[in-house]
Amino acid sequence: MKEILYIEVPTPETPSVITWLQQELTLNLVEKIPAPTGLRLRFPATTDRTHTISESELPRSGELAIAVWSLQRTTYLKVFRWADRPLPGEQAILQTLTQQIRERFPNQYPAPPAIDLSRQTIFEALADHYPLTVKYFQKIPNGEYDLTRVYWWEQRWRESVQRPQQPKQVVFTQRSAQQTTESPHYDLIYVGGALGVIHAAAMAQLGYRVLLLERLPFGRMNREWNISRMEFQSLIDLGLFTPAEFESVIAREYIDGFNKFFDANNPPQAKAPILHTPTVLNIGLDAEKLLRVCGEKLRQAGGEIWDETEFVRADVSPDQVVVQAQHLPTQGDRTATGRLLIDAMGTASPIAWQLNGGRTFDSVCPTVGAVIASGFEPGVWDAHYGDVLNSHGDISRGRQLIWELFPAEEDELTFYLFHYHQVHPENPGSLLEMYEDFFTILPEYRRCDMEQLVWKKATFGYIPGHFTASGRDRQVAFDRLMAIGDAASLQSPLIFTGFGSLVRNLPRLVHLLDVALKHDLLTVQHLNQIRAYQSNIAVTWLFSKGMMVPTGKFLAPERVNSMLNTFFGVLAAESNQVAETFIKDRIDWVSFNRMALVAAWKNPLLLVWIWELASVGDFVRWLGSYASFTFHAFISALLGSWFPGWVRQIRPWLEPRFPAIWFWLLAQSYAFTDGVGKPQPTSATGIRLKPITPQEVG
Repeated sequence: MKEILYIEVPTPETPSVITWLQQELTLNLVEKIPAPTGLRLRFPATTDRTHTISESELPRSGELAIAVWSLQRTTYLKVFRWADRPLPGEQAILQTLTQQIRERFPNQYPAPPAIDLSRQTIFEALADHYPLTVKYFQKIPNGEYDLTRVYWWEQRWRESVQRPQQPKQVVFTQRSAQQTTESPHYDLIYVGGALGVIHAAAMAQLGYRVLLLERLPFGRMNREWNISRMEFQSLIDLGLFTPAEFESVIAREYIDGFNKFFDANNPPQAKAPILHTPTVLNIGLDAEKLLRVCGEKLRQAGGEIWDETEFVRADVSPDQVVVQAQHLPTQGDRTATGRLLIDAMGTASPIAWQLNGGRTFDSVCPTVGAVIASGFEPGVWDAHYGDVLNSHGDISRGRQLIWELFPAEEDELTFYLFHYHQVHPENPGSLLEMYEDFFTILPEYRRCDMEQLVWKKATFGYIPGHFTASGRDRQVAFDRLMAIGDAASLQSPLIFTGFGSLVRNLPRLVHLLDVALKHDLLTVQHLNQIRAYQSNIAVTWLFSKGMMVPTGKFLAPERVNSMLNTFFGVLAAESNQVAETFIKDRIDWVSFNRMALVAAWKNPLLLVWIWELASVGDFVRWLGSYASFTFHAFISALLGSWFPGWVRQIRPWLEPRFPAIWFWLLAQSYAFTDGVGKPQPTSATGIRLKPITPQEVG
């Protein structure tokens, strides 16, 4: 038998597909014979140029077998030829079959129902639409609260994606200051307490008056964080954490991390061995404990935290910004004034949508998962290892689903399920659909009895990406306002998390902001220079583009896995150091070009596949990214070894006289080092936080 067709039928209702094949599929010139998992198509005896096929020869040389099966909450279909050579009319039958299936089972992108929680609980409202999600969230501590947040986040995300040209205005410009004597005055007001508190704690320890607004009870997190020791060392060198404090927030450190994508249906050149990354994301952090440590440092340095407080609007005047917020438990209004507002609200940020409109985010990773305390049988997973990136099937309902698995404290395992997704108004990407997938297919990924699992917490969110052509094509600032983390959407196109990007770039972000505040360089042209942009990772966005199934389009089910295996096979053939520098956003120009050429040589179809997924406009923008990377790499080679030192040498004379010029030179020194994946040693920058004691604050 020979496989001659492989397609996905984008529906979880596999029995209905079999019934349709057997009862409604219309094909001429063949006899339909029902089978338990599909259909047999028998060709009548026919005459060709050589001989007449007799009835006795038909089982051997005159049938097509259609097999249907379910995986990943969708349906797959293969057609096999039971003959030694192509059968008469075979291609026409395959085309008719595919066309009728596409018409009967089109791609669908369901939206959550409109609900009224004043009349029913979130469980009652969603039970008919997402039965498994409701079932298991009822077993998760704080499950009702978290499921409400999942629904709220998806609704807010959908509204932003579907109305990008008319985002809600939340930042207003005032011609003159409107100081209110009742409102406290701060140097920095942060909105968003996850990534925001890390940055805020650092700035507070430099002596600035800091206020942090957080919509949730402070310290609550809907995801965990992983990092490597080398990357976290930048926070220790900066002085934000001591080595002992870092050890205290480690939940688990493991020996190796695996990267492997499903390749059972891939062509030979698109199969790959496991990529081992022993020091990539191998430190599992207790994210909530890390937030509490940062919160305590913030308070000890004189900062304040207003939790359960939602941002409403900001009024920017020439000499201050006035932030209006609402305390959610009491519904009372709160107002604060400051010199600068920091947007750390992530993908749901209305500020980011206002500043960038339709280009706020080009892509996103809808991510769901859970921390599971126990319940897996012994041997299902060794807690000394992690799954960094893994797929166990092909494209499912327009998405290539990817798993991450990270052991945590004791027997705990943290799971994430996500996919790379092109932002589209008709298909924004659904957390609730993903959760229904998660609870359905977890036993396919890792053997388990769902009824025996003990759930600790839910993990979820939208992790954004922006296809940058240069360091200036995204607005991350306004007068007296700047964005960090996911709100700035300047992170790795592969790992897709703002935490790693913030940690790697925190020293330069803190240093540049410190200089800007000291000299009151708080206009948009100055603040736009304070960003975590890296030209060496901006050029890799075309890689993530190849992992996205365009809305409304059908791809060969194995396509994304084939692309991933091609490139990860190249990484697996490299040294551990090369693979890790790529995944940790430190790839250099020479290595990038060499690996790209090797991948194209190994699998020439890779270029064709990417071309099918990317538009002409995408390639033009990518050429801009590549040109920017090449330019920055060239300048870095010329200036990187001496320019940062020279900038520091001229500081005593230049900074007091021309602070704006010195600030620009400092930003350029970071652009040609950190901005190409070659970070300056924190000790060389001259910035180190001095912990402030409560006595010093008083």
